[in-house]
Amino acid sequence: MISEQAKQELAAALGPDYVKDDPQTLVTHSYDGTPMLQSLPDAVVYPENTEQVSQTLKVLHKYRIPLVSRGSGTNLCGGTVPVQGGVVMVMHRMNRILEVDLENLTATVQPGLNTKQFIAHVEELGLFYPPDPSSMAVSTIGGNIAECSGGLRGLKYGTTKDYVIGLEAVLANGDILRTGGKLMKDVAGYDLTKLLVGSEGTLAVITEATLKLIPPPKFKKTMIAMYKDLHGAARTVSKIIEARIIPATLEIMDNPTIRVVDDFAKLGLPRDMEAILLIEQDGDPAAVERDIERIEAICRGEAADRVEVAATPEEALKLMTARRSAFTALARLRPTTILEDATVPRSKIAEMVLEINRIAAKHNVQIATFGHAGDGNLHPTATTDARDQDEVHRVEAAFEEIFEAAIRLGGTITGEHGVGLVKAPFLEWKVGAAGMEMMRGIKQAFDPHNLLNPGKMFAKATRKRVVIDRG
Repeated sequence: MISEQAKQELAAALGPDYVKDDPQTLVTHSYDGTPMLQSLPDAVVYPENTEQVSQTLKVLHKYRIPLVSRGSGTNLCGGTVPVQGGVVMVMHRMNRILEVDLENLTATVQPGLNTKQFIAHVEELGLFYPPDPSSMAVSTIGGNIAECSGGLRGLKYGTTKDYVIGLEAVLANGDILRTGGKLMKDVAGYDLTKLLVGSEGTLAVITEATLKLIPPPKFKKTMIAMYKDLHGAARTVSKIIEARIIPATLEIMDNPTIRVVDDFAKLGLPRDMEAILLIEQDGDPAAVERDIERIEAICRGEAADRVEVAATPEEALKLMTARRSAFTALARLRPTTILEDATVPRSKIAEMVLEINRIAAKHNVQIATFGHAGDGNLHPTATTDARDQDEVHRVEAAFEEIFEAAIRLGGTITGEHGVGLVKAPFLEWKVGAAGMEMMRGIKQAFDPHNLLNPGKMFAKATRKRVVIDRG
């Protein structure tokens, strides 16, 4: 619980209207996009600027009160569930585009800015911000930075970390830290900017970000390749990259996903196919046409049953919308949907999908797989019912084996969703004991009293997703 004195000091820093502890507010901020995880905070605060964030953290540091900073809570790793109570800091009031610098091709923004609105704004100015997480209609830039979000365009353009070049952040004791800037080169000391990107709110609270913008592609084309053989689809992915072609998007959907997406989007997708590849290339028109021709030849060479190129931008948009709707479509099947991610080398895509199918059958659970085939990032998605504890435990056991399989194939436990609470028990599998010790040392240096998003990343956590009862 938070003392009355601490509440009064928070109200003085933020204004009494922006410190809430009524039951409705606490419950609303007790969970995020991760199913079956919930824990009540003791209070919720809404800062308006960096100074208020700093003053808030000074109060929390004084009374040793934990803090969880959050945007829209769309993460899927339990990253913003306040498992040790304390204060949840919601960044939505800090939602402005502070500057778009057309000379340096940068934008400076606050963390509560909606991702899709930001992308639309810079596109209106004739510029391009490539990171496009599937949650971008809801998620915030600050949340994207905390999780180092990826997206469909990650293969060609990279992820959030590749576009964050400067940060303003507040440390656990309230000190304000500034890193990087409008610079394309900067090797003055450790790269604290990159360290904070993807740190999941465990090291500092991001209050401002300087983002790199690039010129938009002049032209793009979209195609779909359909396979009755999963290995053929996977070999196609490897062959495209081997041919030195880097598509803007290279996505895969397995048969269960194809069926569900077609029921949802009514696109007439072929339900008898074992896999579909959705491929988009952009750039100079002549280069795009050349690449699409070469990709089509590779698809047919790997026994694609059908290859179709979208005839119009509207048709292309339909195809990409179908892929983006995969999670929504699967979520309609049963009351609880658990969307995971694991990444393997591109050459291991088919092997990994077959492993996922084998593991699902072994545990008698329903798992559909889709994802970013071009960068090896798969999203096995289980549909289940939280009320059926036996089935939920089988789903958990299946995902544990899926993570083991990814590591065994040279991959990792997460490509873009983050570690948070859900994958904390598995992090050492990937980074080893020495890596864990180094990460704990970094955490200690930034946050010696473990106040920032405690219980996440490398904590000793339960391997089961359960509601956390704090009374």
